[in-house]
Amino acid sequence: MTIAAVRTHRLSAPLHTPFVTALRRTTTVDTLVVEVTDTDGRSGFGEAPQVWQVTGASIAGAQACVQEILGPLVAGRDPDDLVARCAEVRRAVAGNEAAKAAVDVALHDLAARRLGVPLVRLLGGTRLRVPTDVTLSAGDAVDLATTAKQRCAEGFGVLKLKVGTDPAGDLARVRAVRAAVGPEPRLRLDANQGWTPREAVRVIRGVEDAGLDVELVEQPVARRDIEGMAWVSDRVDTPILADESVFDIRDLVEVIRHRAADLVNVKLAKCGGLAVARTLLDLATAHGVGTVVGSMMESQIGLGAAASLVAAYGTSAVSDLDAAWWLAWSPVRGGIRYSGAEVVLPDAPGLGITALDC
Repeated sequence: MTIAAVRTHRLSAPLHTPFVTALRRTTTVDTLVVEVTDTDGRSGFGEAPQVWQVTGASIAGAQACVQEILGPLVAGRDPDDLVARCAEVRRAVAGNEAAKAAVDVALHDLAARRLGVPLVRLLGGTRLRVPTDVTLSAGDAVDLATTAKQRCAEGFGVLKLKVGTDPAGDLARVRAVRAAVGPEPRLRLDANQGWTPREAVRVIRGVEDAGLDVELVEQPVARRDIEGMAWVSDRVDTPILADESVFDIRDLVEVIRHRAADLVNVKLAKCGGLAVARTLLDLATAHGVGTVVGSMMESQIGLGAAASLVAAYGTSAVSDLDAAWWLAWSPVRGGIRYSGAEVVLPDAPGLGITALDC
């Protein structure tokens, strides 16, 4: 039994609400779906989301990487030799983590389908439900407060507030959201690299002094400014979560060495797939660094893989798995679904995807 074909599919699907951060504004999920098929006709799926401002990955670049290098590399090989196949994919090209992640996840999905088990079971877990936070797009205080109340009414208990677009007004935004939702929901802030270290300390201390009870602050400063993030961490009590600063294992080692963050956000499209993601989770845990699994703006394919990882490995804080919740309609058939603040994994082989609508 061998891998018979590796195909790519371009997918674009609208969001029901614009997604706005300090880095970008988008109204669609744009991604490359990779399909790996064995000689029995079974297919595994993965995806490489296009996020110019974070990973630099494009659909065209990911497609070229898969079609010219990664696809021919795994074609004709044994799909059950999963560890070897994923290692070959990691070594094949420099960078291109989103493309690598798409092939890595597709190989995992195919392996699980060949065994007739959900992906979470292949990864060593049994849970079919995992909690998620929900993001509040960057906006003015009034709109954020209104949206926060709506999300709480929909059952979400962990709200991630996008800040960093206007440091002078960020404290007022957090005040407005906390006043609107009351003391119970957990609030997180995500600056998406939008602050300088001094701005970060000023805003975070203001939040602390006002007693606004923020659970954590994600990526307060520029990605490469590890020393700046450590400077912030030393001067505030609120836990700091590293996101864009950690793509791979070397990045995480630097964060740990500088004691720059209390937690790390592991994303498949940043690190290159499930194989590397598991190493990152293990390394963080071994060094007392908290963990969250997140995603880019992705479809049910990428979210299904991320949620399966969480279900199997667990994280120290509620993960950030709401990306597919933003879709106006599903571009795939089967796969995960949302029930309130939970991601529900299908009790079906692999990711449970039965067809693509793209």
